[in-house]
Amino acid sequence: MSRSGGSAAERRGRVLSGIQPTGELHIGNYLGAVRNWVRLQDEYECFYPIVDYHAIASPFEPRELRKLTEDMVVSLVAAGLDPDKCHIFIQSEVPEHTELAWVLTSLAPLGQLQRMTQFKDKTAGGGESVNAGLLMYPVLQSADILLYKADRVPVGEDQSQHLELARMLARRFNNAFGETFPEPQVLLTETPRMLGLDGQSKMSKTKGNHIGILDPPEKIRERMATAFTDPQRKRREDPGRPEVCNVFTWHGYFSDSATISRVERQCRSAEIGCYEDKMLMADVLIETFAPMRERAAELRSDPNQVAAILDAGREAAQEVARETMREVREAIGLWQTLNRPVTA
Repeated sequence: MSRSGGSAAERRGRVLSGIQPTGELHIGNYLGAVRNWVRLQDEYECFYPIVDYHAIASPFEPRELRKLTEDMVVSLVAAGLDPDKCHIFIQSEVPEHTELAWVLTSLAPLGQLQRMTQFKDKTAGGGESVNAGLLMYPVLQSADILLYKADRVPVGEDQSQHLELARMLARRFNNAFGETFPEPQVLLTETPRMLGLDGQSKMSKTKGNHIGILDPPEKIRERMATAFTDPQRKRREDPGRPEVCNVFTWHGYFSDSATISRVERQCRSAEIGCYEDKMLMADVLIETFAPMRERAAELRSDPNQVAAILDAGREAAQEVARETMREVREAIGLWQTLNRPVTA
C-alpha cells in the first residue's frame, strides 16, 4: 500500500494533528481529539506526530520524556489508530520540522506572536524567566502543518489562533517565493469539552482531575468515588438534578440511551444516590476501555511492535518532509549540492 506522496489530485486530503508526549491518554484526550482521529484515518491521509519538541518549551524531566513518549504511542494505538491507515511518528526524528520552523520564523511578525492568547496566558508575570520557545511555539506548530502540506487540521477553540498563523505564513511564503504551500483549513468536528472529576475545569493531568483510558478497574472506581456531582444534594434521599451533575454529563458521552434515561429518572426520584451513580459510571468506563487496556498490554509485551510502528511512521513522514524542504530550499535560493552538483 502506498504510504505517502502523490499530488493532491492523486491522493485523499491530508490531515495533520499532533499531541505532546504526556504519557497515557486520559478520557478527556480521547473524547476531545483521539476518537475523532480514529474516524479521520478512514477518510484522509493522516499524519499524527508525537510533538516532543513542543514539550521541551515548558519545564520537563529528560529521564521521563522517553517513557512518556512511549506511553503516548501505546495509548494512541490502543485507542484505535491503525498504523496501516495513518502515520504515527516522533516529531524530533524528522529534522525538517525545525528546519522549516526557522524559515518561517523569518516571516513571522513578532507583534502577532506576542499577542497570541496562549503565550500571554502562559507568560503572565514571567518577565525575564520566560523562554523564547513559548513565543516561537506557534511557528513550530505552523511548520508541523505546512511541512506535510496538510489540507485540513482538526483544532480546538484554543488552537484557532495558531492555525490562522499557519495560514498567514503560507500566504506570506507563497507571495514572496512562489506557490508552495496550501492554506490549511479548519476541520470542524464535534469535540466535547469534558470537565474533570472536580466538575470545575477541563480534564487535565496537571490538575489531577483525570481518569486514564488505560487505568485498571480498581483505579477507575477509586477515582470516580471522588467525582463532583450535584452540590445541593446532601443526603441519599434528596432528589437529584441531573442537569447540573457532572457525572450525568459523562453518561451522555459513554452510556447507552437506556442507561441515560434510567439514571435521569432514578436520580430525580432519589432511587439512586450519587455514590451509586458514580460506581455505575465507573463500570461503564471499565467496560468501554477494556479492549484498549488489552491492546496496550499486547503492545507492551512486545516492544518491537512499537518500534516497528514508529519506524514506518518516520519513513512515511520523511518521504514527504524531505520533498517539501527540497522545494522550500529551491524557492528561497539555498544552495543544494545534492541536487546541483558542483562542477569544475
